[in-house]
Amino acid sequence: MTFVRTRLALDRMQSGATLLIRLRGDEPRKNLPRSAAEQGHAVLAQQELEDGTTLLLLRKG
Repeated sequence: MTFVRTRLALDRMQSGATLLIRLRGDEPRKNLPRSAAEQGHAVLAQQELEDGTTLLLLRKG
């Protein structure tokens, strides 16, 4: 579900725009960066936070 929401957000954006996503759980943390890269988007940064969430910064390809 996380990738579906991310994909919808990316579809509404122009190429080169960035999207900051907060991820919860191991599965989205592992799969979303890989799936985004497979779709042609760039993973600019990934940061683990103390509360167990991950911030992921993507640039639309």
